[in-house]
Amino acid sequence: MEDFILREIDRIGELLLQIAIRLGLFKDGDPKCTLADVKAEFGKAEIDYNLDEILSQENPIAYLVEQKGASDKCLELLTDILIHSDIDEARRRSILDDALRYLDHRGYYSFRLHSLSI
Repeated sequence: MEDFILREIDRIGELLLQIAIRLGLFKDGDPKCTLADVKAEFGKAEIDYNLDEILSQENPIAYLVEQKGASDKCLELLTDILIHSDIDEARRRSILDDALRYLDHRGYYSFRLHSLSI
C-alpha cells in the first residue's frame, strides 16, 4: 500500500512539472497565467487538487502536506505555478514565504523559489 501511495505522489509531481512547462514557467521572461488557466490544466491532467479549496486555507502549504501528502517537489512546483498566476500579490507572497520556510526547514533548498521575487 505504501508503494502505491509513493508512486501516486511521484505521478502528481510529474503532472505538475508538465503543467508548469505548458504554462510557460521555464521559458525566458516573466510568465503569467490566470488561475483559470491553472485550473484548466489541472482538469486536463486529472489532478485531484481543488485549487479554490487549497487557496481558501489559512496555510495552503501545511494543508497540502497534511491533507494531500504532497512531496517537497510537488510543493515546489505548485508554489511556482501559483505565484505566477493572477492571484493577489499578498496571497502569492504568503504562499511563497510559507513554502520556502517549510522546504528550507526540511533541508530541501529550492534555488528556483529562492530566486523569485514578488
